Amino acid sequence: MRSELAIRCGTTLGHITNISYGYKSCSEKLAVAIERETCGAVTRRDLRPVDWQQIWPELATQPTQEAA
Repeated sequence: MRSELAIRCGTTLGHITNISYGYKSCSEKLAVAIERETCGAVTRRDLRPVDWQQIWPELATQPTQEAA
């Protein structure tokens, strides 16, 4: 599953693994790709918890999946 996700997102399995364990940060472009390819199961908010509001301010007005 992760290897297929990595391919669809244009990255490597190793990089996806490093992001998932918190060893590496996720770029903005990759965060959007992961959110798209997981149909929102993993969001940009999840992947960039510290700065997502500065990068995507339009998301601040959208409800989270937990609230929906």
